[in-house]
Amino acid sequence: MNKVFWVLLIVLGLAAPWLMYPVFAMKLLCFALFACAFNLLLGYVGLLSFGHAAFFGGAAYITGHVITAWGFAPLPGILTGTLFAMVLGAIFGALAIRRQGIYFAMITLALAQIIFFLALKLPFTGGENGLQGIPRGTLLGVFDLNQPITMYYFVFAIFMAGFLIIYRTIHSPFGQILTAIRENEPRARSLGYNVERFKLIAFTLSATLAGTAGATKSVIFQFASLTDVHWQMSGEVVLMTLLGGMGTLFGPIAGAAAVITLQDELASFGSWVQVAIGGIFVVCVLLFRRGFVGELARMLKAKSS
Repeated sequence: MNKVFWVLLIVLGLAAPWLMYPVFAMKLLCFALFACAFNLLLGYVGLLSFGHAAFFGGAAYITGHVITAWGFAPLPGILTGTLFAMVLGAIFGALAIRRQGIYFAMITLALAQIIFFLALKLPFTGGENGLQGIPRGTLLGVFDLNQPITMYYFVFAIFMAGFLIIYRTIHSPFGQILTAIRENEPRARSLGYNVERFKLIAFTLSATLAGTAGATKSVIFQFASLTDVHWQMSGEVVLMTLLGGMGTLFGPIAGAAAVITLQDELASFGSWVQVAIGGIFVVCVLLFRRGFVGELARMLKAKSS
């Protein structure tokens, strides 16, 4: 089944800019990577973070700043934003993993609100207007990223690199230890594993890839705004992960595609779009408790047996 999903992912990824508006496809890839990064923490470690918008939006602001003010090219700019998210993730993780459950979630939310306040008040962020006019420039001095198709395949390459890192992580011995911690933390601790260290590494990796997604988004849309660091962004990535299937490899991609498509199609309803998405979410949770991909995997497994 995984092979089928891999083939579909690659084929659809390569064909997407010819089947839909390239900017919409790029937005979908960014949020798919964001959701996959979040799923690494929630689905495979069992840690619910309400602060991932800090890494997503923080990296977007840093990338935008170094490109516009320091003259960085897009790729070094995205890498700088990713590095910022990694450092921020290590700091936040070191503070948050001291607690579990709702206390962990609330600590991540509180820390993320600090980043939101800084994004609002620091002079280089543009305050409520956001950081605008981020140039796309060229990739390696050769490829013009102002061309939508060129920009799309650059974003697709970043997405695939991030997704392969996640795939390799969860299928490695490190990933198996994370799953053991999720299933039975006291037993994992009794076997001699430094649970806090593994949690911190997973948190930092998740934050890093979330930052990559945010940094890439800022280059695509050429701006970073307070929406990127708002707590609602953290809520949206939780929604994407649960809809697609928590703890599944391809579920967050399906969830991100569903949410982004709904937001785009229902945009004419204004603020009511959130009500519509909330209602759809309730229905989907009641009917597909494992998410779209989770339920599909269960049915295929039951059919094969």
